[in-house]
Amino acid sequence: MLLKFIQKRRHKQPASLLFEDIDAPIICAFLDDLEKQRGISARSRNVRLAAIRSFFRYAAFEVPSRSEQIQRALAIPTKRYTRTQVGFLTRPEVEALLAAPDTRTWSGRRDHALLLTSVQTGMRLSEMTGLKRQDVTLGTGAHVRVEGKGRKSRCIPLTEQTRAILKNWLQETAKADSDIVFPNARGGHLSADGVSYILAKQIETARKTCPSLRKKRVTFHQLRHTSAMEMLRAGFDGTMIALWLGHESPETTQIYLDADLELKKKMLEKATPHDGKPGIYRPDDQLLAFLNGL
Repeated sequence: MLLKFIQKRRHKQPASLLFEDIDAPIICAFLDDLEKQRGISARSRNVRLAAIRSFFRYAAFEVPSRSEQIQRALAIPTKRYTRTQVGFLTRPEVEALLAAPDTRTWSGRRDHALLLTSVQTGMRLSEMTGLKRQDVTLGTGAHVRVEGKGRKSRCIPLTEQTRAILKNWLQETAKADSDIVFPNARGGHLSADGVSYILAKQIETARKTCPSLRKKRVTFHQLRHTSAMEMLRAGFDGTMIALWLGHESPETTQIYLDADLELKKKMLEKATPHDGKPGIYRPDDQLLAFLNGL
């Protein structure tokens, strides 16, 4: 996208561009054009800028003679935007969601196992759809082994309830040709749209018994947030939550602390309140006479 933009602005074919043609002013113009012409958000703009920065960090080692140009490009600031609090489900909402699938059907049992595993483990969507039978250990020390972002592997323990549900599900699908834990109706991988359809279907059913869900737009990623929030309320610190979820830095878990109003209320209850005297200002008659005479 950047090369096409420079081609349009400077009338040069991408193959003919020199490194000095990609300077800070043209990059800023490109980012502004993305916002105005494509209508992207500030968050998306920052993602594009991050990719450009990666290129220039690489160039710093390959073309040290252009260090001034590179430093100017790396100094382009990200754009600030309003950060919304993460969405998550409360325990009653989770219970309503898990009770929604019709476990008398094959798809209902799959959906129930998928949703329960997701809420308990906090796995990403790609990790859930890519989970294979050999990644699940149901004996002593039951756990699932997943490969997350950056090809980083981690093991996530399973509760006794989740282990029992997964055991029954894997026994039911043992004769299938596919080794995928949560396959689609044809035995292949569930797509992102397929999982979104499953979640939307079960949320619609859960709303009949849980009115608070009617006001929420629930995404699959919010199930991951829900898992983190439950660990936070159980007393786990940010380092442990980051390790569980596969976050690169414990600082990422700060978003969950910001969103937990109940935890903040508990902190307020433990704090010593300050003395304050409520009162309403009442002007004397001379002041009222002066104001009325204006």
